[in-house]
Formats: sequence, C-alpha cells, structure tokens
Amino acid sequence: MALLLRKRLILIETESSYGTDPTPDGADAVLVRDLNITPQQSDVVSRDLIRPYLGASEQLLANTRVECTFSVELAGSGTAGTAPQYGKALQACGLSETVAAGTSVTYAPVSASFGSVTIHYNIDGVRHKVTGCRGTFVINTNVGEIPTIDFTFTGIYNAPDDSALPSVTYANQATPLVFKNGNTDTFSLLSYSGSLQSAVFDVGNTLVYRELIGASKEVLMTDRASNGTVVLEAVTIAITSALRSRIAPWAT
Repeated sequence: MALLLRKRLILIETESSYGTDPTPDGADAVLVRDLNITPQQSDVVSRDLIRPYLGASEQLLANTRVECTFSVELAGSGTAGTAPQYGKALQACGLSETVAAGTSVTYAPVSASFGSVTIHYNIDGVRHKVTGCRGTFVINTNVGEIPTIDFTFTGIYNAPDDSALPSVTYANQATPLVFKNGNTDTFSLLSYSGSLQSAVFDVGNTLVYRELIGASKEVLMTDRASNGTVVLEAVTIAITSALRSRIAPWAT
C-alpha cells in the first residue's frame, strides 16, 4: 500500500554526545510546515575510464549525508520563561539559550561549542534517523501572513527503517499572530520609524559535511555571515537621504 505523504512528523532532540541518537519520542514532536527531506545526498565521483567503445563510466558516491528542511511558526511557547519546542533546533544553529525562570528565554549567537540534534523524520511508518544535525535558518515576516523561521539542517546518513508513527504531544508552541498593524506595535530601523511591509533575516551559517579517514563523520559550522532585507513604504528623497546617512557608518 502506498505511503500517505500527509501523515508525517518530525521529532527533534538535543544530542549529549555528537552523532549519538538520544532516541527522541512523541514528547519531542515539533509542529512544522513545509517539511521535506533529501534522504540521501552525495557527491558523485566519476571513474572517467578510457575505453575503445562508447558509454558512460561508472559513478561512485562520496560524502553521503541528509538534508532536512522545515518551517515553524514564529511564536513563543506561550509561557514566560519556557523555551519554545523548536528551541533545540535554534541551539543546533549556533545559538545559546538563556532561560530566566518565569520571565524570558533569549537566544544569542556563539562561535564555539556548537550544539547538535538528532532528527527522526517519519513518513507514514518509514523512519529516517538523521544524527549529528547542524543547520541554519531564515526568519521571514510579511504583512498579512504568519511569520516563520525556515530551517535547513544537514546531518549524518543512517539507513531508514520501518517504524510506526508514534503518539505525539505538541507542546510549547503558542498559536501565532498574523504579522500586521496592531499585533506588531512599533518598528524602527537605525532610529527611523517607517511603515514596514516585510523583513527577512538570514542567520547565514556556513555548514560543511566532512568525512576524514581516522575521524568521525561530522557537520561543521565554519562561518556565519548574517544578512537581511527590509521593505518600507516609499518616502521622499529628503527622508531617504537622511536614512542613508545613518546607514553609512555601518557599511564601513
């Protein structure tokens, strides 16, 4: 019987030891959208043999890894001082997590001791275990839409297996608010309070999958080049010039 693509889920759990599956369960389920997986992504090495007849050469596979992409709604856990369910994913994207009990949870970029997660991606009873996952993300906001965090993870390939869909509990993901006037009170860019249409922030992590002889397979985070775009309502030349003068010191 054909698998039902509609029956999918993703479990995410932090690894205490890099590349070791912590065996996530239904309590580790994350509510996502746009969930996709490339279950086997490899570099192709051609033998390029010279022979006295026509025909392609055999191709061999190297550096086999897995890529998983998904989006979460940009909303907190619903409880002050409780991390959102996708907080583990943020930490595997080179961020630290600081919890102030009953008050707040904040995330900040780090440049060492990067976290990692194991992802269990299940499609109607076929499970893909992706260990040693590290990733990057883009925050997307546009007026009249639900703001999202769009994740891209790279991890170590493990052979898929048959495993029934577990019973899941979705928690610590509040119902999101539409990005619009009223839900977002104020906006300013370099002290300029304009009328905002959309904003995009790309954390810009550089990920390298590495397999060295005598070493463990690993996804390395080698750099970060964050960038973004903001779309504002058109204004007069005078206001634009003033805004440019504020941006100039940041560009040097």
